[in-house]
Amino acid sequence: MANIFFDTNYFIRLYSGIDNVFIKAETLESNELFVSNLTYHIVAYTKKIKIPNQELTATLKAFNSLDFSYNILANSLEGPTTDLEDNIQLHSASNANCDYFLTFDKKLLKMKFFGKMRIVSTI
Repeated sequence: MANIFFDTNYFIRLYSGIDNVFIKAETLESNELFVSNLTYHIVAYTKKIKIPNQELTATLKAFNSLDFSYNILANSLEGPTTDLEDNIQLHSASNANCDYFLTFDKKLLKMKFFGKMRIVSTI
């Protein structure tokens, strides 16, 4: 079993049912899944989701939601990228000891690793 973190862009596509998300259902069921609490804010804002929303709330059962902390912010302000949101996602996943960081962000995919965590677009 692996700890898998979903970057916001990946989570949005998964949540929206977009068919270019390359992950099998058994991967979702047999691993621990993580997402930043900030992802919910970003999803609701960008998709203009009215709250309460049963579908979005239901995802809380499948994903471990990671808190945003002072330490994550402080580390994120130092890098490793020039994009604060990306840094928050990376540091959140790293703090949760995730094995994989799922994203479609080409700049992040070029990194290949953040610490011991693999940055990939599919598993």
